[in-house]
Amino acid sequence: MLRIEGYVIVSADGMLADANRVMPEALKFKGDLEFFTSGLDDAAVVVHGRNSFEDQPNSPLRKRIILTHRVAGVEPDPENEKATLWNPAGASFEDACSHAGVRDGTAAIIGGPTVFEMFLDRYDTFWLSEAPHVRLPGGEGCFPAVPDSSPQAVLTAHGLQPREVRILDAKNDVGVTAWRRT
Repeated sequence: MLRIEGYVIVSADGMLADANRVMPEALKFKGDLEFFTSGLDDAAVVVHGRNSFEDQPNSPLRKRIILTHRVAGVEPDPENEKATLWNPAGASFEDACSHAGVRDGTAAIIGGPTVFEMFLDRYDTFWLSEAPHVRLPGGEGCFPAVPDSSPQAVLTAHGLQPREVRILDAKNDVGVTAWRRT
């Protein structure tokens, strides 16, 4: 059985990127990076849009599914033998996983906003890291509904509830909350 887990760090105003759609240094914290890296290292597959990536030493070793409209359904990525290109309009997530050779384990969803939204009713856990002292006015929200709604309100509306909280960087009050399906 495949578990679906989301991973994101957001600013106090729910943004995952600045107005230029770039994750700024202000949202990068060692403890969160270690948590994120560990989650991806344990995942069977990483799922993201064409503009999202994790840029880590182990990145080339990970199986991934990349959402794109450049293909009709599911195809191998000609630039990365470990990647599957997937168009949700032409194939199911299960088809993409099958093409990638993934049948169980964890699918780690790492964004962007539209990709996070696609899985809102399927997440087993959504790991929401928060940097409460960082604000990114005019930035890109972690879900399309942000900033009109908070990330927490979006997760709650889709049947996820906050469970355990872990402190990742005490100096900067950065923590992660596991939002789990009720």
